[in-house]
Amino acid sequence: MGAHAIRPARRADADAVWPLARDFATSFVPTRAAFDATFPALLDRDDTLLAVAERPTGVVGHVLASAHLTFLANGPVCWVEELMVDADHRGTGAGSALVRAVEDWAAERDAAYGSLASRRAGDFYRRLGYADSATFFRKVTRRRG
Repeated sequence: MGAHAIRPARRADADAVWPLARDFATSFVPTRAAFDATFPALLDRDDTLLAVAERPTGVVGHVLASAHLTFLANGPVCWVEELMVDADHRGTGAGSALVRAVEDWAAERDAAYGSLASRRAGDFYRRLGYADSATFFRKVTRRRG
């Protein structure tokens, strides 16, 4: 289906990214008001990558990643928080292209490794060279929606 253009997200992409972010969530119910407040804040962070996969018809996927310092890796590592491709565009290379964009971004920051948690896409990440590394634990601390 051709190559996808991967580029940093822009404020004008909010309406296209919102349904992807909304549909990504399985444990929380995102609200548009919170998304609208968070989207531009993420764009302005130096330690965050928010990128989109674009086709001539529009945005078909997004990735949200961050880099942070660690002791264990003697420096920065990269964490992919969200990677979502519209259901109609899965299997077209959009997800792989977004992962490569994160890997390039992490390498520019000299990150020791990239990691993520996935409940549904393990086979996809394994095909891209990622390995199971640890069990992911989480405890909800937010008391409100």
